[in-house]
Amino acid sequence: MFTNLTKLDLKDKPSLAEAGSPKLCMKALPGEGAERSCAYDGARVVLMPITDAAHLVHGPIACAGNSWDNRGARSSGSQLYRRGLTTDLLENDVIYGGELKLKEAILEIAAKHQPKAIFVYATCVSALIGDDMSKICAEAEAELPIPVIPVNAPGFLGDKNIGNRIAGEVLFERVIGSGDVSAEKIPLSINLIGEYNIAGDLWGILPDLKNLGITLQTAITGDAKFDDLRSAHRACLNVLICSKSLTNLVRKMEIRYGIPFIEGSFYGIHDTSATLIAIAKALQDPDLLVRTQAYVQKRERETRAIIAHHKKRLENKQAILFTGGVKTWSMVSTLAELGINILAGGTQNSTPEDFQRMKELMDPTAQIIEDTSSAGFLKIIAEKKPDLIVAGGKTKYLAHKTRTPFLDINHGRKLPYAGYEGMVTFAESLTRTVFSPVWGYLRAEFPPVGG
Repeated sequence: MFTNLTKLDLKDKPSLAEAGSPKLCMKALPGEGAERSCAYDGARVVLMPITDAAHLVHGPIACAGNSWDNRGARSSGSQLYRRGLTTDLLENDVIYGGELKLKEAILEIAAKHQPKAIFVYATCVSALIGDDMSKICAEAEAELPIPVIPVNAPGFLGDKNIGNRIAGEVLFERVIGSGDVSAEKIPLSINLIGEYNIAGDLWGILPDLKNLGITLQTAITGDAKFDDLRSAHRACLNVLICSKSLTNLVRKMEIRYGIPFIEGSFYGIHDTSATLIAIAKALQDPDLLVRTQAYVQKRERETRAIIAHHKKRLENKQAILFTGGVKTWSMVSTLAELGINILAGGTQNSTPEDFQRMKELMDPTAQIIEDTSSAGFLKIIAEKKPDLIVAGGKTKYLAHKTRTPFLDINHGRKLPYAGYEGMVTFAESLTRTVFSPVWGYLRAEFPPVGG
């Protein structure tokens, strides 16, 4: 499966769309996984939120990582997806092969956990020693009443985005349309593509969809059930949330099932309203559009009234923004809604299109972060002296070292920031972070490193 993708995605020269983009916004080559995550991790990001499936990592135990809550994806039902299941390949397995161990693990998981399906992930080690994972999965599936699905995305294929795309291919070929043979569309229904319910983000969007009469067939794959994914082809519209990581999936669904797609974001008041209106327009229901336009105006007034006192305190604060995916550009407008100025912005694991969109939204005087090494970050923090750093967990310790208030907006967070309710939570979190008395105490008692 991954041979063609390798030829397609791993090219020596950047595309025209990448011209002028930071190095970490370009396609990575094999060996760069440590810098921006790997294909295996990207595949797990997409597939592991499927709650009632078992996820088996065929490789050394370290590749399974800290699986429980590793991504912070939440479930309203089964917790099976959170278990760290691995074949734990050892030195002898590298020498003699791990195929027998893999089949035994699949059969044991099926008997013990009774999942709706089992996804089996290749790793660098299992791929390099030549284990025929697809053959073993097919043999095990013949003995079981559930699908056993190989995910051939070993880390050496490239970066995280490539793994996302391979996971999209797996869903398209093996899951979507596999259970429900009916092609009848569900009225006013959508799929949210690339929404992983991090910290419960999806649950902040659902009430608004329900109030408007829009049915969520499934999210791909936040809080997803395997059988709902099988019926994803019955939705009327795909809404692509997470960057370009699953564009291959929505394009193939459009060709095979006739489902159009739009892009959108539910971070911030403006983007949430714009996405809801875009959904109503794409569903081509005049009454729904009228209802949606009135609804978003009402929700905007309510939300802005609630966060007004936060905006008053946060106005004219200075921030450094470093994130990836849809938040690359969506967080620019979200921070601007609270009156926060961005001194410098950067992105990792994003497409060149995301980067250009972020650049267009930022103030022309804002600096683009090119050097994302620890030394580079410490230098820009010392130069800009921001009031706040908004980024992912990898940047947290640099912020702490410089005694700079830090807010995690990536998968390590515990609070949902999507939708109108999420905007209120986000404003509260920013206020609590910036004005925490601990920062003044630390700066007084312990001068910042490099400050």
